[in-house]
This record gives sequence, structure tokens and C-alpha cells, in this order.
Amino acid sequence: MPHPALTAHDLIRSLGDRRVLDGVSLTASPGHRIGLIGENGVGKTTLLRLLAGADEPDAGSVTRPPDLGFLQQETPFETTSTIAAVLDEALSEVREALADLDRLTGELARAAEDEPGYPELLDAYGRRLEEAQHLEAWDADRRATLVLEGLGLGAFGHERTLGSLSGGQRGRLAIAALLIRRPSALLLDEPTNHLDDAAAAFVEEQVSDLPGAVVVASHDRAFLDAVCTDLIDLDPAVSGPVRYGGNYTAYLAEKRAERERWEQRYAEEQEDLEALRHSAGVTAHRVAPDRGRRDNEKMGYGLRAGRVQSQISRRVRNAGRRLEELERTQVGEPPRPLRFSGPTLSVSVEASQDPLVALHGVRVPGRLVLDDLEVSANDRLLITGGNGAGKSTLLAVLAGRLTAEGDIRRRAGLTVGMLAQDTVFDRPDRTVRDTYEPSLGAERAEAVTLGSLGLMQEADMDKPVGLLSVGQRRRLALALLVAHPPQLLLLDEPTNHLSPRLSDELEEAMGTGPGAIVVASHDRWLRKRWRGRELRLDTGGTQSAVTGSAACPGAGKDRL
Repeated sequence: MPHPALTAHDLIRSLGDRRVLDGVSLTASPGHRIGLIGENGVGKTTLLRLLAGADEPDAGSVTRPPDLGFLQQETPFETTSTIAAVLDEALSEVREALADLDRLTGELARAAEDEPGYPELLDAYGRRLEEAQHLEAWDADRRATLVLEGLGLGAFGHERTLGSLSGGQRGRLAIAALLIRRPSALLLDEPTNHLDDAAAAFVEEQVSDLPGAVVVASHDRAFLDAVCTDLIDLDPAVSGPVRYGGNYTAYLAEKRAERERWEQRYAEEQEDLEALRHSAGVTAHRVAPDRGRRDNEKMGYGLRAGRVQSQISRRVRNAGRRLEELERTQVGEPPRPLRFSGPTLSVSVEASQDPLVALHGVRVPGRLVLDDLEVSANDRLLITGGNGAGKSTLLAVLAGRLTAEGDIRRRAGLTVGMLAQDTVFDRPDRTVRDTYEPSLGAERAEAVTLGSLGLMQEADMDKPVGLLSVGQRRRLALALLVAHPPQLLLLDEPTNHLSPRLSDELEEAMGTGPGAIVVASHDRWLRKRWRGRELRLDTGGTQSAVTGSAACPGAGKDRL
């Protein structure tokens, strides 16, 4: 039984007064795993919901397999349900197919081949056998055990209610149910949220092994790189959304080349337009009827006047026609993406052999045990470890926001800035614009305008910060730090809720320039490309090891 394709044609969807999707089409054939790329708000989740049938388009159509599976960011199960009930639902189609096969096998055994209806019975058995093979029904129980183990749920009793699980555990169970079920087409919205490295790698392997079509929206660049065969960029482009063959690495290379071609074409056309405007204007001046003759034109003026005037008139008309045509067909200016483009992330301090911060024998009971750590003036330090290892606790200690036991020394006059995971503003009723200037002061806000940083859209400047998305609030908090850079910048999961491309730009900025930057992150793509030091914390907050050199002043543009 072949796996059907998932197709969408000319989808249009508006939310409120904003058109989120405008004529989007795609075909997801069996074996293709398509990643949706783009800034927050471009319509990735909206497109998934339309493909799944959870929302209806204003125009356009979707053709989907009947057994399509959809992983949403919010789990669909009731908190009173049990793990056993979720697994029963995931295996229901398989068990129904096997029960039907048993019934049909019995009926065939009791029926004689020459009885009326025997061919129809045999045909029904064949169809059901093909369906069971398509579902890999005989491997389903083993698959369920394997998937639960791979997602860290193997030790959980099946009688446990979902209300007794954490949000991350419920998310893992939702993924497990879909991987056990193995639908003909699978839609995934941020599937690696709340997954550790081992679980994320397991999901990558399982999804890559699915025979049907997969469409995934994800900020996890490592996942996109490992899984996807194609990517669709929903950000503005000359011809609308563009599909790219290959994984995230291939996408980055092609996207850079495409942007360069667009910018080059726009620049060349603007030069041509300027030249045509100049040509038309100068030539028109020369042919003006009331222009007096120059001295060098007086000799023979009467003999050549008609012919010259006719030639100049033709030039004016030709230049005007070319100008009109180019103005009508010129490519639009490439929109500036939301990307970091401001000053250096941190500022340097006077040269000194003394560290900016030194920690010795530091303890936060139940959360952190650290023997020794020094952060130098140009340090690039990455803090890694599993959930609960104490990464955020260590950043809070470095920032002076959390009291700890032990010896903590900071250089006199040191300025410290911190981007926390939970971004909260004291005045949620204030707009983005009215939050930015008072926080920095009028002089600094005028010197480094919020728009120049490329972290907020102009359309969002007059929104109350309390109405911003989580990602928008984090971008505003980052903008405030970048506009008035500290000597020591602390970033807690800085790529959370940022688009892949903005994350790439931010990482590039972290790799260069003066000042010290300490980053705590579980981002696998960031960690793989990191060139500075790394401090790993074991579960329970104990120090494992510090690797790498103390400073990273020469990190290149392509790698951190």
C-alpha cells in the first residue's frame, strides 16, 4: 500500500487584519521531510494547522492522507488520562487490523473454496493483510517499548495520570504516541522542545526512518540539519516562499547566495534608474526651446539645428521609455530581516591580568557546587549540562543576583548585563518604544536607535510589551543590553524563541569583538560550533570540567 502525498494549493489565511499566508503551495511526497523556516510570525504554525485540518484557509485547498498525525506545541490529552490510555489510542488502529486478520483467517479456514462469497472473503483478507503490513502491525508492541525507552519514559508506570507528569514529559508522551502510530504523513510543531540530547537524537533517527511525508516547523537547527530533505523559507522573497533542496547546512549556503543575488540585482537596477533619470533630465535640458545658444554652438547653428534637435528629442523619448519600463519592472528592495546589526555585544575593560570575576569554593545548597572559575576580560565561556545542572544558577551568581557561599571577587566598577530565560518588564502597559528610551536614557536611545539593531519590527514598536510574544520580549531585552553593552554579558539560553537565522546572526556577534560573554545553552547547533571555553556542570550542580582557552578574540565569522 503506497503512502499518499500531502499537498496544499494557493493557501491564503488572514488572522485579524493581517494576512499571514498569501498563496502558499507545497507538495510533501512520501520520504520527503520538509522543514519550515522563517521569522516568528511568518505563519509556520498557521500553515501546519491548515495542513492538519485544525484550521480552515480563507482560500485554497489541502489534500491530506486520512491517517495524518499532528504534533502541536500544546498536548491534546486530558490531565486525567493515563499513559496506558494514550498508548491504547496510539495502538488502536494496529490492534483493530490484527483482530480483523484473526477473524478473517478463521472465516477462511471454515469456508470451502467453492462456496459463494469465498473470493470476496479472500479479497477482504488480502486488503486487511496489506493494511497490517503498511502499519507494521506485528512490530507495534516492540516499537512502543523502544519509543518509550528512547524518550526517557520507559520507567514510568502506565497507570500514571498525565496530570502527574511535567509539561516536558507530557510533550514527550505526545511525540511517543505519534512515533508508535507511524501515520502516513506527520506534521511536527517544535518537536524537540524540552528534549535532552539523547531524546532529540532518538527522535531524529525515528523521524528520518518514517516512509511517509513529514512537515516540521522548528527552531532547532541541529534537528533541521539531521532530518530534513527540503526546507521552505516563509520569509519575504522576490517570488514568495522558496523551497530549497537539502538540509539546514545546504539551506544556509543557498540562502546567503540568493540574498547576495537579490541585493546585487537591486543595486544594479538602482544604478540604471539613476543613470536613466540623469540622462533624461540632462538631455531634456539640452533640447529645451528657450535655452540660449552657447558660444561654441553659434557657428553653423542654423544649418544643424533641426537635425540636432530631432536627435536629442529621440534620445529623450528613448530614455523616458526605458526609465518607465524599468520603474515598472524593477525588483523590490530586499526587506531587512530581524537580525543583530548593532554595536559589539560587550565592551572592553582596561587591560589587566586580574579576572573580571573569580569564584572559589562556591556553593548554593542543592543547586550548585563549584570549586574554581575565573572569567577574564575577553572570555568566551559556554556553560553546558542537563536540566537541573545549575546553569542558570551559576549565571545568577556571576551577575550578583543570587547569594552564594564561598569566595566571590569582582573587578571594581565592573558592569554586568544578563539576559534571563524569563523576560518580564515592570511596566507591561508601556509600548516597546516607550520602554526602550526610558530604560537607556534619551541620549543613549538617540545614539543607538531600536530600529538600527534589527531586533524588532517597526509594526511592533507601538505594541504594549505585555502583548508581545515570548520571542519578541526576549528580543527587546536583548536590544536593551546591546544598546548599552556591559563589560560582562551573561546570556541564559539566548537562542530560545529566536528564528534560526537570527540565532545564526547572534552567534556570529558573540564570537567576535571585545568584552567577556558567558552563555548557558542546551542548543546543540550552538554548542557544536563553539570555539571558546566550555564548562560542563553535572546534574546536581557539580563542576565537571573546563575545556578550551580563556579568551576567544579571533573567532571567525563562520564559526563561534
